[in-house]
Amino acid sequence: MSERTSEGAHLAQRRAVGLDLGSVRIGVAASDAGGVLASPRTTVRRTRDRAGDHRRLAALVAEEGADVVVIGLPLSLDGSVGRAARLVLDELDELTAALGVPVVTHDERFTTTTAHQRLAAGGRRSRARREVVDQSAAAVLLQAWLDGRRPRAVTPADPTFPAPTEECS
Repeated sequence: MSERTSEGAHLAQRRAVGLDLGSVRIGVAASDAGGVLASPRTTVRRTRDRAGDHRRLAALVAEEGADVVVIGLPLSLDGSVGRAARLVLDELDELTAALGVPVVTHDERFTTTTAHQRLAAGGRRSRARREVVDQSAAAVLLQAWLDGRRPRAVTPADPTFPAPTEECS
């Protein structure tokens, strides 16, 4: 996972697109221009033409004006690369070439579960959730990536806050 482009510009300040690559559907989400808030955008149905699917995703990335694409990596619960993650990694080089912007991967464990829970809490019925769960999962993934790059304030209640030294006591 890379957090910087080859030019060294930090990616947290850029517009990003998140992709949840499934075998049947691909969820697409996008951030705002400041790289603060992720929103679901659309779901792309896979076809038997992978290159065509990649061209469609490239068009969506260009339409959003994205500077980076975050692709969910479905690691196993223990953090290892299992079958699902291997499928994403096998597609990554071809997809990266098609997109024309920097691509990073991000752990997507539990994004679909979280998306289902949020949609259910919002009153969506099961059938209606199926229509949007992939783009919602992409938004959960992208928001996690965005949040992980944002500086956070350290407060005295935070365990990483420095302990007082003898001179301060």
